[in-house]
Amino acid sequence: MQHLTLFTLAITLIATICLAKSPYQSVLQHSRIRGRQHGPNVCAMQKIQGTDKKYFTNCKQWYHRKICGKPTVISYECCPGYEKLSGEKGCPAALPLVNIYNTLGVVGAATTKMYSERAQLREEIEGPGSFTFFAPSNQAWAALPTEILDALVSNVNIELLNALHYHMVNHRLTSEDLKHGSAFPSMYQDFNVHIHHYPNGIVTVNCARLVKTDQHATNGIVHVVDRVITAVTNNVHTFIDTDDDLETLRTAVAAAGLTQMLESDGHYTVFAPTNEAFEKIPPEMLKRILGDPVALRDLLNYHILKNMQCAESITSGTPLETLQGTVLEVGCDGSDMTLNGKAIIQKKDQLGTNGVVHYINELLIPDSAKTLLELAQGSVITTATKLFVDAGLGSHLSGSEALTILTPQNEAFKEGVTMTGELKKLLKNHILKEQLSSGVLYHRQELETLGGIKLRVLVYRNSLCIENSCIAAHDKTGRFGSMFTVDKVLTPPMGTIMDVLKSDDRFSLLVGAIQTAGLTELMNQAGPHTVFAPTNDAFSALPKADLNKLMGNPQELASVLKYHMAKEILVSGGVGSHTRLKPLQGDKLELNMTVYINKVPVVEADLMATNGVVHAVGAIIKPLHALSPRDERTLVRKVQINPRTTAKGLVKMLEETGTKVSIFTVKRVQYRRNLKGRSARKKPLLQNRHKKARLWFASCFLEKCPLV
Repeated sequence: MQHLTLFTLAITLIATICLAKSPYQSVLQHSRIRGRQHGPNVCAMQKIQGTDKKYFTNCKQWYHRKICGKPTVISYECCPGYEKLSGEKGCPAALPLVNIYNTLGVVGAATTKMYSERAQLREEIEGPGSFTFFAPSNQAWAALPTEILDALVSNVNIELLNALHYHMVNHRLTSEDLKHGSAFPSMYQDFNVHIHHYPNGIVTVNCARLVKTDQHATNGIVHVVDRVITAVTNNVHTFIDTDDDLETLRTAVAAAGLTQMLESDGHYTVFAPTNEAFEKIPPEMLKRILGDPVALRDLLNYHILKNMQCAESITSGTPLETLQGTVLEVGCDGSDMTLNGKAIIQKKDQLGTNGVVHYINELLIPDSAKTLLELAQGSVITTATKLFVDAGLGSHLSGSEALTILTPQNEAFKEGVTMTGELKKLLKNHILKEQLSSGVLYHRQELETLGGIKLRVLVYRNSLCIENSCIAAHDKTGRFGSMFTVDKVLTPPMGTIMDVLKSDDRFSLLVGAIQTAGLTELMNQAGPHTVFAPTNDAFSALPKADLNKLMGNPQELASVLKYHMAKEILVSGGVGSHTRLKPLQGDKLELNMTVYINKVPVVEADLMATNGVVHAVGAIIKPLHALSPRDERTLVRKVQINPRTTAKGLVKMLEETGTKVSIFTVKRVQYRRNLKGRSARKKPLLQNRHKKARLWFASCFLEKCPLV
């Protein structure tokens, strides 16, 4: 018990330590593990091919070998704070601990070291104190536009000194101290530097990525960053308020009442559509949205994330929640930042005190700002959309009625479909009189259409259907209505099951059989029923004598027909890869997605009735099991045979007695031997060769007993 307690405490301690690690430290540890085969203190790095960008590796990147969709190559380098020793494996030596000025020269920030001396900062970072220096890498200075660099080094280097002081904090901050969303006063007029520590291990300061961290010095610590950062003094609304390229957005923000929010404290990410982006929208649609405060607010909130997302923090597609409540997939493709898979960002990482602004050249319109007609513009439902308009239903779909539209996919329609009166009526029954979401639907719920028909909701384990049409995609909720994309053109129920069968000439023999068996009243009852209806061809496939015999025995006929009926509604869309259905009589029916019932193909599925559904089948359905249930076994013949009788001989003997063996398969034969002084025992055919055996009796049980 004591050992168990110690083990539990050890596990708890390990878990606590792991949970306490920052995302950056977790990624660094993973890189150490991947690099340890190359020696102590070696970290695995992933470099994007064709660039100088390197990242510590995590599990996902390690196995995918991709960052921002681009292939990476693995290299092995010294982990932060260590260096190689000649003749020894790995990086066994800790970097010598010197002041910040000298540390800059050995961590890839020699240009920062040079500008520190030019700006007369050297004495400060060589002397006593405790500082954190976010030092731009050599590549960061090289990427700085010439006009900006010239402005920094002019004016007697005051601007350069101010810029470098903005990269410094007057106390030591390790990577563990750089918490997500934190801000620290810089040494330039106490203007804050803004820290973000992301779940993927990336740490940024003012959206500049830390490429080398925790380079310790005698008087502080150095973190190398991938760009020169500038002081942040304005909020995100200032960009919108002062940039002429965002004039239309400025008007929209004011009309929606979002100005105060964008000026307040927070960590917002704003994808700011330019004037050009608004101009790409059809004028009528844009006018409608700008004139509708609810739609306009949804539109703008769809462009704002709840958390600050710098471009450098993205290494793969990530769904992020917007203020509107839905998600945007923010990703990257090489050096391009993407939204919902599109590279539409013109300018990125415009940093404010309460967030970041990325300029985009396309307007993002959420479903909640669209009319039903606009929702139905998807590529997989273009045929249905055109037909709704051609049927004169466009006014319902573009107005402010609270409706739900059931939109069949393109493949649900035959090629060259043309508008007719019947089709107009049918399409009207694809529009429900209330706005719904799939989450509120329940089994056998009734929904009224614009055509006045009541439709039933059918809920199955892996599908959600309305009559014969099953929902094929996530429903969309628009400004005034909702849209369900369905897999089939919906067939409204018209009459009872008997009405459906009587109206179809293929079922004339079945209708007669139902009447003969006394099942007419059952088929007219409220149900629910599922009927697997054998066609006339299915009945005609039986030998004539057997068909006549079956039709002449109402009791046996009722048993056969009840094996084709179930007391529930099962449409084809509700059939899984292996579905069982309990018929009114007999063993369970087995169905699969193709659709077959006990290996009998369905000729036509989903003939909808008010009290159920009919599926036309091409054969009489037989049980799959070797025997019917014990109470339904039928003794066919009792014949006298000897122990050497073969199976072929048995069949011949049965035929001689008048049994038609061509219509069934013998599944099992029971034998009873008659021995003097012994009780009767059952033995399998031809296995008992006892010399005293005198008589054998065979009782054959058939796969389809009622047909005999």
